[in-house]
Amino acid sequence: MWGTGGPRDIVFSVKSELLELSYDPLLEEGARNAVRTCLGVQKDERAVLVADRGSLEIAAALAAQLSRAAGEFRAVVLEDMEPRPLRHLPMEMEKALEWADVSLFTASAQPGELAMRRAMTSIVTRKRMRHGHMVGITYRIMLEGMRADFREVERLTRRVWEKAKEAKEITCETPAGTAIKATFDRKLKWIPTPGIISPEKWGNLPGGETFTAPARVDGVYVVDGSLGTWLAPKHGDMRRNPLRITIADSRIVDLECDNEEALEDFRKYVSHAENGNRVGEFALGTNTAVRDVIGNMLQDEKIPGVHIAFGHPYSEHTGADWTSETHIDVVGRDFDVWFDGVPIMKRGKYLNGEV
Repeated sequence: MWGTGGPRDIVFSVKSELLELSYDPLLEEGARNAVRTCLGVQKDERAVLVADRGSLEIAAALAAQLSRAAGEFRAVVLEDMEPRPLRHLPMEMEKALEWADVSLFTASAQPGELAMRRAMTSIVTRKRMRHGHMVGITYRIMLEGMRADFREVERLTRRVWEKAKEAKEITCETPAGTAIKATFDRKLKWIPTPGIISPEKWGNLPGGETFTAPARVDGVYVVDGSLGTWLAPKHGDMRRNPLRITIADSRIVDLECDNEEALEDFRKYVSHAENGNRVGEFALGTNTAVRDVIGNMLQDEKIPGVHIAFGHPYSEHTGADWTSETHIDVVGRDFDVWFDGVPIMKRGKYLNGEV
């Protein structure tokens, strides 16, 4: 039985049972990348792993690596603390994070859990912990994006970040109909998240992007890739029924999609919180191990190209002077991108000599 007894008993029984679980050896490379390369866990550190029942095999592979790398290691499983969706941060999870130096979160996205995850990452940010965020992690992602050469991803991310933070205007087009122009304020920071995680900013794993809060975005963004949060597992790859988003002065002014359920789900999501329909993130993916969209935002947003998000602008990192209680990413395919009129990407591939 998973996690019986009080908070301390839950933590230690979960750790023991995770380490006894068998897992596919093919998961080892991605798990080793996460623990050793991306998080750089050391023997004098305390590590905590937060998982859910749907990710137990992946969690077992990560636990095996953490138990070898860290001086001390604990684990919790979400469903053993409270019924899901979790509307707030459980006490056991809060205590585990306060105890730890480094952390990993491997769980599915569920409606209503964003506030819980934001409470978790606020502890991570306050403590300057190295934290790997793996919301929606799957076996396939462990074998694709998590097997990247993250040292090379870091080099590419840094090169793109250096050029992006100097750009006044970025324009993007795709064969599906995306045509957007974004302008930027030098007061708002570009944040590189290459997968090599530092205390400066927790990161998603697999990593590979650089992002900011744009000053203004105008045009049309066609989502022929995937939608974020819990909409991703529900609607998957959007290639056959793309969502067309018209944006004026960073706000959504029109939505079109032949998939009426996806259209309504997205409309409700961006409408139920203040600034939920405002572009809060503009990002360039830099993980070259990601070849195509798979319908899972954790990996899809790292594909070389441009993705944007509506809602919270990560103001605690970018310096934006506004916030939102929601955040939803959208991804398209096959981008052509220009920095101040200079082409840096063609059909989703960075141009040699420009980055």
